[in-house]
Amino acid sequence: MSHRRLLSFVLALSTLTAFAIPPGALAPDFKGTDSKGNSHTLSQYRGKYVVLEWANKGCPYEQKHYLSGNMSALQREWTGKGVVWLSILSSAPGEQGNVTPAEENEYLKTMKAAPTAAILDPTGTIGRLYQAKTTPHIFVIDPAGKLIYQGAIDDKPTTDQADIKTAHNYLNEALTSAMAGKPVPTASTRPYGCSVKYVN
Repeated sequence: MSHRRLLSFVLALSTLTAFAIPPGALAPDFKGTDSKGNSHTLSQYRGKYVVLEWANKGCPYEQKHYLSGNMSALQREWTGKGVVWLSILSSAPGEQGNVTPAEENEYLKTMKAAPTAAILDPTGTIGRLYQAKTTPHIFVIDPAGKLIYQGAIDDKPTTDQADIKTAHNYLNEALTSAMAGKPVPTASTRPYGCSVKYVN
């Protein structure tokens, strides 16, 4: 195989994961209700950086980041810098990760989590709008409403908490670069985790 054909093959493989929203495109607006009964739209946060984090407390990949305190620390760090962090729960009724508002509030308290809000999406409407594939699946949106990153939280697709210390965190990289006025080095990666448990 020639070098050019090999390169084309590699590029084709790298784009197999279909994204609903290409990096640089306007992130679609949505409306959802959080675990405290408050309504949120993406458009109300125009002018701020926004993180969307698909969550499922029963997923071991998600547990890796919450039980270690990593996700909660990230939430506190970035919301402390003015970033809006929305955890979104798209698990269908009867499926792993589906919770009542009270259950989610208790979980957030137990984990010392600090998202701006946890939006319950049991119909999967928001999840399908963004084609969220895994828990976690991270999306970062800039103040102009454009998607600047989507994919994995880091480059260690395991359930081992010890891997967090040596992981390259794509979420941190995207926000740090963008807030410094620099291009985001990696705009998309393949997310890892449990599949989002959408309603059939």
